[in-house]
Amino acid sequence: MDFSAINWLAVVVCVVVSMISGTLWYNPKTFFPAWWKVVGAGREQPSMENMGMTYALTALAAFVQAVFMSLMVTAMGSMTGGATLVSGATAGFILWLGFVAPTNLVNKLFSGHGLKIWAIEAGNHLVNFVLFGAILGAWR
Repeated sequence: MDFSAINWLAVVVCVVVSMISGTLWYNPKTFFPAWWKVVGAGREQPSMENMGMTYALTALAAFVQAVFMSLMVTAMGSMTGGATLVSGATAGFILWLGFVAPTNLVNKLFSGHGLKIWAIEAGNHLVNFVLFGAILGAWR
């Protein structure tokens, strides 16, 4: 792993993109009501008192994902003559399809949440992984 090959500014942009996409994805006018109806199971919506920690850990998770996505985009791009926007987006999709989607599916099925919740959650990860890959592949 060559951490010196990472474009750290692109990683930070990926974190910002992740926070924005998550805000839009789980907005009360998009997927939040359907998601909360199942995941919240009748509980009140989350209070804002622990949201600072929630957002900090969410940003940290996006940072870790972007760092390792950068390493994978670089490695996968080296097999095809160099990373590009398209090869990066493809790498993001392949990583999502091979690791994120099936892992998330098993978790949702065993928790009893079903395919609709899986589609909402995995869809958000799909958007992020493809965008991360595209950003990191294009921004060399």
